[in-house]
Amino acid sequence: MRLIASLTLAAAAAVAVPALAQVSFQKPEDAIKYRQGALRVMGAHYGALGAMATGKAPFDATAASRHADVIQLVSTLPWSAFTPGTDKGETRAKPEIWQEEAKFKQAHERAVSEVGKIAAAAKTGSLDNLKAAWGSNSGSCKNCHDNFRKDQ
Repeated sequence: MRLIASLTLAAAAAVAVPALAQVSFQKPEDAIKYRQGALRVMGAHYGALGAMATGKAPFDATAASRHADVIQLVSTLPWSAFTPGTDKGETRAKPEIWQEEAKFKQAHERAVSEVGKIAAAAKTGSLDNLKAAWGSNSGSCKNCHDNFRKDQ
């Protein structure tokens, strides 16, 4: 049953991600809200996995797998919403995102890759695997935040 659910999710993601990459925004504010929403959702599920990996919350293999599914998909979403004109308004995005586009692209690709490694480890049902992946991959979000997100 779990295999069927995983295959269904993978098939849905394979169809959804290309479609989502083509999202167009009527106004810059729409793109800002979209990316903030995606990052907020990812942060909540990422935080729940991190709490399990660091012993701040009990490990629950089923919940870890669900959190992993969410972060793996949602980690691919916000990047297309860093469009021209979205550097203004209610955003914490630093100008470096647009000034150093190649560096930003590399950082977000690394984050997606490392989130994928954490998600894969979480889906094994093993706390030891999650801890190992968390320890070596969890810094990619902070690295991107340090370089491309303004403090509040």
